[in-house]
Parts: sequence; C-alpha cells; structure tokens
Amino acid sequence: MSRASRFIHDNSLTLAFAGAFLLTLVGQAASGLAEVNNQLVAADLQPVSVAGSDFAVDVTENWQSEYLQFFLYTFGTVWLLQRGSPESKSLDRAGPESDREQKVGPHATADSPRWARASGPRRALYSRSLGIVMALLFLGSWLTQSVTGVAAFNPERHTSTGIEG
Repeated sequence: MSRASRFIHDNSLTLAFAGAFLLTLVGQAASGLAEVNNQLVAADLQPVSVAGSDFAVDVTENWQSEYLQFFLYTFGTVWLLQRGSPESKSLDRAGPESDREQKVGPHATADSPRWARASGPRRALYSRSLGIVMALLFLGSWLTQSVTGVAAFNPERHTSTGIEG
C-alpha cells in the first residue's frame, strides 16, 4: 500500500468529516451571500461579491456555543453522574479512572499512542487532551467571534450615525 493510500486509510474518518465540514461551510457562505444580496438589491443597493464579517460573526458564534458545550460535556462526564444514562458512568465510579482502566503508563498496550505510554506531564496532558482541545477551540472561536463582531459593528455604527468610513 502506498504512503498516500495508507494515510487515507488510516485517517478516512477525519478526512470525510473535514470534507463534509468544508462543503457545509461553503454552502452556508453561498446561501448567506445570496440572502445578503437579495436584501441589498431590495434596498436599491449594490450586491457584494464575498460573504463579509456578518457571515464570520454568525459562523464563529455557532462554533463558540458548540465548543463550549463539548468542553463542558467532556469535563462534566468525569465528575457528574446520571442514573440510567448511557453517557454516564455507573453511580459508584465518579471521578477520573485509574491508569489501569485508561490503559496508560505501565498499563498501556504495545499499540497505544506514545504519549499514553509516557509518564509525568506528557501523560497528564495526553489524559486531558480532548478537554484541552475543546477549551482551546472554544477560546479561539470566542476570540474570532469578538474580532469579527467588532468588524461587523463598526460599518453599521458609521452608517447609522452618518459618518463615512
């Protein structure tokens, strides 16, 4: 099997979802642009050729709420329990699992990731990596939504006050 074929085989789930994500984002941008242009034409204004900061605000606002939910769910399911929920641990197992249960450190198998076999800070980082990634994605989308929100607000403010900008 060639290196490219092996990469595709080993990462097909990621590649499929990345493709679906990009197609959805392009579709959302196209439909949003069409909607904005319909509104501009109805107001006797010139249509625009590219989705602007309003699109970026809407997308990143959506991401912000989703990644906050993922982050809270990831950490919440470690400590919080729910009787009868398939997503919950059994009621007597609150808190983090042991190294043996997680198969990390000396309990890692030969096919475990290197960081699962590591010790110290690397293993601690690996054990919390999903929550850390979700927190970073939330913070990144929050920052991006803040920047794009200011970019979208400034032209509206200048237009409503009569200031040309």
